[in-house]
Formats: sequence, C-alpha cells, structure tokens
Amino acid sequence: MLEAGTAAPIMTGAMLPAGAAAVVPIERAEPAQFYSAADREGGEVSVVLPRGIPDGQFVRRAGSDLGEGDVALRAGSLLGAAQLGLLAACGVGSVSVRPRFRVLLLSTGDEVAEPGTTLAPGTIYDANTTLLEAALREAGADVARHRLVGDDPAVLRDALAAIPAGSTNLVLSTGGISQGAYEVVKQALADSSVEFSSVAMQPGGPQAHGTISGVPFLGFPGNPVSAIVSFEMFLRPALRRLTGVPAPRLRLQAVLAEDLVSPEAKHQVRRGLYRDGAVVLVGGPGSHLLHALAASNCLVHVPEGVASLRAGDRVEVTLLGPVPDEPFATEDVPAPDHAGTG
Repeated sequence: MLEAGTAAPIMTGAMLPAGAAAVVPIERAEPAQFYSAADREGGEVSVVLPRGIPDGQFVRRAGSDLGEGDVALRAGSLLGAAQLGLLAACGVGSVSVRPRFRVLLLSTGDEVAEPGTTLAPGTIYDANTTLLEAALREAGADVARHRLVGDDPAVLRDALAAIPAGSTNLVLSTGGISQGAYEVVKQALADSSVEFSSVAMQPGGPQAHGTISGVPFLGFPGNPVSAIVSFEMFLRPALRRLTGVPAPRLRLQAVLAEDLVSPEAKHQVRRGLYRDGAVVLVGGPGSHLLHALAASNCLVHVPEGVASLRAGDRVEVTLLGPVPDEPFATEDVPAPDHAGTG
C-alpha cells in the first residue's frame, strides 16, 4: 500500500500498487533511472517527481476500451487484422464464420490450351482462367478451375450438369457468347434461363447472365482484356455488395497525357499508367493486349457520348495497382496497337 508522498517502481503494463494515483515516466523523475535491488536493500532511497501530476495519468483502467456487456463485434463483421486482434484480446479462441464466396471458373474453345503444354498449330494458351482466378482470389473468393471445355455444346452441357449441388456460389465462363456462328455457351444454354446481351462498353460488350440449376451463372467474353474489364466493371463491385470484400477501387481524376479516340456510342475502358495526377495510355484499345494490361496500373474511362479527347483533358481513372515513385520511362510503355477491339 503506497502512502502519501511515496512512489514505487513499475513496468509498463503492470498492475498498479494499491494506493497509487498516477504513473510518471522514468525520464521525468530525478534520478531518471530505477534504483537497483542493492540500492534499495542498502536503506531508504528517494526520488523527486514533477509537480502537478494529474490523477490517472498513464493509467489504463479496466473497461476503458470495452466495458462489461458491450458488443465487441456484431454478427456479419468482416474479420481483418484489427477485428481478429480484438477477439484475441477478449480471450476468444475461435469464432464461427461464413465460408468464402466460391466460384467455378470455366474457359471454352477448341483453340485454347493449358499453359505449360505444347501448342498445336492454330491454338493459344488459356490466359483467362489464370487471369480471373488471380483477380477473384485477390477479391476474397475461393476459386475452382474446371478443365478446359471445347466447342461442343453437348460436352459443355454435360460439364455444367455434373457440377455437384452446393459446391459453388457462381459459375463463371469465358468465351462462346458473342455473335459468331458457333458460340458454344450460347448453343449449350439456348433453352436455359441464361440471357445473352451486349452492353455499350469496349472492351467487354458481350455478356451473359442467369442461373443453371439454381446456381448463378455469368458469361464473360473470350478475349482476356475483355474478361478482366468485365470483372472489374461488374463482378468485383457485386462481390463487394454480397460479401463485404474486396475494398472498393479508388477512382480519381487525372490529366490525359495524349489524344485519344473512342466509339461515341460506347463506354471505352483503356489501360493506363497513372502518376502525379496524370495518366499515360498503355497500348491501344485491343482486347487481346495482355502485355499492355500487365504494364498498367489503372483503367481509363471514356464515357459514352464522347468520341475524342485531347491531351490535357481530364478523365476518370480506376487504380488497379501501386503508383510508381519514378517518372515514366518511354521504353516501359508498350507501343499502341489499334487492331480489333472485340
């Protein structure tokens, strides 16, 4: 029990001795160091403390963070580092959580091959599955990759029918939904509730949505940039609404570094590098330009109704990645490609 006019040494986080009113940092005391055990055993020691120390200084009282009976976390809270730390501080060893949103990814086309295999003439590697799987996992989803499905509608119908009930929250396919003569997803789902339409967006115009045996279904275009732009514009925001993750992308205004043209009847989404309030376009509008996508850190939005913009005009951009610290090097920006924009 501390008496009036006395003090006791204490370490950070320790319980206060009975009778103590406040804590004084050792650097404000004279001497500015603790006495050793030998000093204290040798007789009475003294310390001079500053005047005017308020009661309760540097004292953390029980319940000052969370009182008895207060709600620590409400049901449905997203568990990040801070929330998990709070639960641990409350002594909670485990909690019941909802499972991650589950997505089954399915790419179609006779022309696509698995990365790591040998390409046959007329084939390309399947970039869509890897691209969308990474984007979905970054968005907090669990992803299952289906084997590649060719352009036989019967095979695709069998593959969809074989999906175990309750195994997924969403089936997401790429390819086979456009205006060609042999669009496998369109053909396979012709008698289903799935709707096929076109939105006024470049790239990413063709879209499909509906349900298959009660499971939500989305169909994205087959070109990889079209697929990822569709994800960013439609699916990622929907996942945010449904699950609380991912965090919304940062949208801001930027000064365009060069002229551009855009189909006036469509919302064009270009790729760019943003830094210090300006954006440099990376590559052209082509929906196959993965190198340009990989070199970008933002999407550049040209609204419907705008046919052209000049250098110095302001545009809205969506940040996808970190902003570089160094100025842009011209050789780091892929050359424009004005090929097809599917």
